[in-house]
Order: sequence, then C-alpha cells, then structure tokens
Amino acid sequence: MTKAKDLRVLADVELEEKLEETKRELFTLRFQLATAQSTNTARLSHLKKEVARLLTLKAERDASSKDKGAGR
Repeated sequence: MTKAKDLRVLADVELEEKLEETKRELFTLRFQLATAQSTNTARLSHLKKEVARLLTLKAERDASSKDKGAGR
C-alpha cells in the first residue's frame, strides 16, 4: 500500500494514471472473487483504501487550484 506522502510527490498526470490503474486492478479482483478465481480478500480492502486515498489527494489538489483562481 502506498502512503499518502509518497503519492503527494506525483504530478497530476501520474496521479490520474495511478488512480485508473488501481481502479482497474480493483475491478479485476472483484471479478476474480465473484468467480472464485481468487481468495485474496485482504487485497480488496487495500485497493479500496488506495482508491480513496488517491481520490482525496485529487480533491485536495482541485480545491487548492480553485482557491488560487479565486484570488484574482
């Protein structure tokens, strides 16, 4: 699991790519669990937290960029 401080150094594009990659992996794992191809249920929890962490960082960046634009 990636820590938030490690994700904060990523550029916006890299953050988006990481988010899409993690969502894709989460979808694949859910599908595997539903079809009994995988038993790694702990990974599901880790991926959900990773997606939440990435979305939080994205929201923080969006809010800070809007704050900077409002001061004009």
